[in-house]
Amino acid sequence: MDLDKVKQAAKLTIGTKQATRTVEQGMAAEVFVAKDADPRITIKMINLCKKMGVKVTYVESMNMLGKACGIEVGAAMAAVVNE
Repeated sequence: MDLDKVKQAAKLTIGTKQATRTVEQGMAAEVFVAKDADPRITIKMINLCKKMGVKVTYVESMNMLGKACGIEVGAAMAAVVNE
C-alpha cells in the first residue's frame, strides 16, 4: 500500500502549512493527500504540486494518514522530503 512510503520515509513534513512550504522550496518527493480532507485546502496543494511537478498520492482518510505519520490525530496531507 502507498502508506508504506510514508511509514518508511526518513523525513516527513506533516500538515498543510509544512507540506506547502516543503513543496514551494522544491524539497518534496511526493505528497500524500487524504480524500476526506477539506477540498478548499487540498485543491491549493494539488495545483501547487502540478505546477512544481510533484507526485500526488491520495489516501482514504485523514486518520489513516495521521497514523502512518506516527501522530495521534488525522492529517490532511503529508510530504515526503527529498534527502
